[in-house]
Amino acid sequence: MPADSASTVDEEVNAASSKAKQAAKAAVADATELGQKRLNEAIDIAERNIREAAKRVEAAVRESVETLRTRAEPYRENATAQLDEAQKYVVERIRERPVVATLAGLGAGLLIGLLLANRSEK
Repeated sequence: MPADSASTVDEEVNAASSKAKQAAKAAVADATELGQKRLNEAIDIAERNIREAAKRVEAAVRESVETLRTRAEPYRENATAQLDEAQKYVVERIRERPVVATLAGLGAGLLIGLLLANRSEK
């Protein structure tokens, strides 16, 4: 085989190799671009689904709070009425016997103070 034909074969091999490398690089670039596109689409879909789920959860929580408010209203009204009655009762008793009420308040305060002081020493 003459030297010219060997160098021609080498050049042809190098050219074919170069073309193969370029084709491989182009294929990798295309695959990367396609993968990035698909990834972006998947992220967009996931974000939409998360937003929709958050809206559904928010609506369910609002509905639950409203239902709880509606159910608790009679209890609140009843508790308010009972507290008003208790306040009137206490005020009447204090007006009837102010000295006894004062002594009872001092006694309760002393008892609470002793309990708290005893607790803080431990």
